[in-house]
Amino acid sequence: MRIDLHAHSHVSDGTEPPADLVASAKAAGLDVVALTDHDQTAGWQEAGAAALELGIGLVPGMEISCKTELGISVHLLSYLHDPSHPGLVEEIDKARDARITRARRMVELLAEDYPVDWDMIARHSAPGATIGRPHIADALVTAGVVRTRTEAFAQVLTARSRYYVGHYAMDPVTAVKLVREAGGVPVFAHPVASARGRVVGEETFEQMIEAGLLGLEINHRDNPEEGREYLRAIAAEHDLIVTGSSDYHGTGKPNRLGENTTTVEMLQRILEAGTGTAPVGMPELS
Repeated sequence: MRIDLHAHSHVSDGTEPPADLVASAKAAGLDVVALTDHDQTAGWQEAGAAALELGIGLVPGMEISCKTELGISVHLLSYLHDPSHPGLVEEIDKARDARITRARRMVELLAEDYPVDWDMIARHSAPGATIGRPHIADALVTAGVVRTRTEAFAQVLTARSRYYVGHYAMDPVTAVKLVREAGGVPVFAHPVASARGRVVGEETFEQMIEAGLLGLEINHRDNPEEGREYLRAIAAEHDLIVTGSSDYHGTGKPNRLGENTTTVEMLQRILEAGTGTAPVGMPELS
């Protein structure tokens, strides 16, 4: 059985509508896929309907943008949480609003040097989508400034550029607690992806685990092999769920559905722990 628990639709920064993402997962030979848009659950209903129609299991999820007090970015995957939980909704709405304010300011700065404006960003995002740097990158590609999203991030949108603007994100320990309160299963996404920027140290892992962290996304293309060994040791010590995922974004990234997968045993642990919402069309796990 092939299980991929990290994929994005155009509700955040993927390039496919939720139903098309599910169809792509089916075409890629997956039996189960998770929809984990950034700070958004708006794609769950469409993806669930497509999963039932196509005969593939769907794990409703979300990827939460967090930041430590030292300013280190942390991404937390939440599976099967209650999307209406007041505390979690309040924090997610706050983060999403901050992303929009941040994106507008970045576009203002970019417009001083490049032929981009907010209308271009809007054309590259679905209605109600969580606006982020990938949408700005797509506008830069359209404007002919760069050839790909990857090039945009490397050359123009890097955190070291004069166009970069920070944004509010909740502390990862708070995020873990809220996900658990919402009946969800919190899994630390690509925890040692050092090529993306600074990564947290052992103390943050310990704090998140104490707060209720249940898993680590270990098999991910951005985790170097030596980092995976470190993560496996942490997972073994604390009996954490271990996942493998693609972090698929459609044509927005080179990541391919099913390039890393999660075992049936680990999916079963997620399904047993998640009480906030139900999976959709789940096949018999064996």
